[in-house]
Amino acid sequence: MTAAAAPAKVKPNAPTAETVLEVEHYTDRLFSFSITRPAAFRFRSGEFVMIGLPNKDPSKKPIMRAYSIASPSWDEKLDFFSIKVADGPLTSELQKIKPGDKVLLAKKSVGTLVLDALTPGKRLYMFSTGTGIAPFASLMRDPDTYERYEKVILTHTCRQRAELSYGLRLTESLKDDPLVGEMVDGKLAHITSLTREEYPLKGRITTLIESGKLFEELGVEPLNRETDRVMICGSMDMINDTKKLCEGFGLIEGSNSKPADFVVEKSFVG
Repeated sequence: MTAAAAPAKVKPNAPTAETVLEVEHYTDRLFSFSITRPAAFRFRSGEFVMIGLPNKDPSKKPIMRAYSIASPSWDEKLDFFSIKVADGPLTSELQKIKPGDKVLLAKKSVGTLVLDALTPGKRLYMFSTGTGIAPFASLMRDPDTYERYEKVILTHTCRQRAELSYGLRLTESLKDDPLVGEMVDGKLAHITSLTREEYPLKGRITTLIESGKLFEELGVEPLNRETDRVMICGSMDMINDTKKLCEGFGLIEGSNSKPADFVVEKSFVG
């Protein structure tokens, strides 16, 4: 009589396979999707997590990339906003997902674009480009954001008008949000700009900050360490340039272990 084969061991930190619930394509470069959320998965609004797809060759590790979670910490599902890269190791396949498909989700989230990494202030600026709006989509729907700040200012800069759709639609939906609907009125400002098409506000966010146009649009004074806190998410060039501007205004970079005046996120997908 032969002994029964030992059951395969499940690695404690192995990603879970979650089900795709919704997929929406905005342009030939951008799409969003939602997946199921494991009961044990915890995260702070603004954090990111590694996600991926099962490898077609089961003997090889799956390709995983860092994605900011675009849904707030209280949501029962997990939302993501992604670019499409034709030859990207992950997004070339991820952009083809449909409801019912499986996406791999790591068990632990991390990140510095969280409220606890900033010291108290009056205004919170969230500077974003492209899919860099994702962590702010999470924070915009978290009541704690509005409880901590008198004014929340989201800026979103893209190349073309269609790329602003995700953020514009999200901001509009907040009016009817059961948790923050009453809090956003008069507190949330959403400033959009384009770099490749004619638009009321045209130019990179760095240009709008340097020229003062951003602050004119808002009717406030330029960045001030006494009152303003900043979060930055976008391309590496945008992050570095905006970070230098913040430092030029006297703001100090913070972290989870040492909260300060501004924080940046550096997670990319391809």
